[in-house]
Amino acid sequence: MISITEWQKIGVGTTGFGVFFVLFGILLYFDAVLLAFGNLLFLVGLSLIIGLRKMLAFFFQRHKLKGTSFFLGGVVIVLLRWPLLGMCLETYGFFNLFKSFFPVAFGFLGNASNIPFLSALFRRLQGASSMV
Repeated sequence: MISITEWQKIGVGTTGFGVFFVLFGILLYFDAVLLAFGNLLFLVGLSLIIGLRKMLAFFFQRHKLKGTSFFLGGVVIVLLRWPLLGMCLETYGFFNLFKSFFPVAFGFLGNASNIPFLSALFRRLQGASSMV
């Protein structure tokens, strides 16, 4: 059984609120305050879930510096009240940071669902790039 600490539970809630505020900020035509608040909550929640040291080790790996710079640069741009440009930079950085995770996620979804069309689609997306 997996043991989850109280700090990790708080981190999941904080990350969830961060995602909610980012989506709500996008829905309200890129409201800079909601996007900035959501970004800060997301980063704080992520550090509470996996720990500050592991989060910094993930973001500042040599091969992920490009994605990290775009993602954190986008957060700074949003905080400087340029929300559309900041969210574009964040999106690009997010996809660069997590591009090795997408095939694993698509593979899990393809195996977890028994719907023929979706499992074939997820298997095709999983084979698009490798983890190696």
